[in-house]
Amino acid sequence: MKHFQLISSVAGISLLALVGCTSPEQATIQTPPSVTPNASVASAPTTTSTIGNNSLLTIVSKTKTAVTSGDFVQAKKEFDKFEDAWKEVEDGIKAKSRNNYETIETNLDEVTGELKASKPQKEKLMTALQSLEKTITAVSKS
Repeated sequence: MKHFQLISSVAGISLLALVGCTSPEQATIQTPPSVTPNASVASAPTTTSTIGNNSLLTIVSKTKTAVTSGDFVQAKKEFDKFEDAWKEVEDGIKAKSRNNYETIETNLDEVTGELKASKPQKEKLMTALQSLEKTITAVSKS
């Protein structure tokens, strides 16, 4: 019985010593997983850009529908959302293609100005909206 107590005491002390010795190794082992989340963050802008471009296309589509029906008040409400969505993706588009960025900016100004007019011109709006849609679609495919 004394022999069993001695062995269990030695085993307990050895176990505590081993646990104490392995703690620093566990800390270094746990460091590499923090690298993995950073890799997924790097892919986030592509997803955000795609989502942002889809949001822009949805806004343009709803604005075109309102313009087609002659409801310029609704068209303005819809297109007012464009600026916020545009802020989310404009830097990425500018980096991808300066020409497409400038085309979108020009059409954005044209649509906004026309919708603020006392008598918006339906044809002018539709032309600018179609150009906007075409350019955003081209950026999304590139």
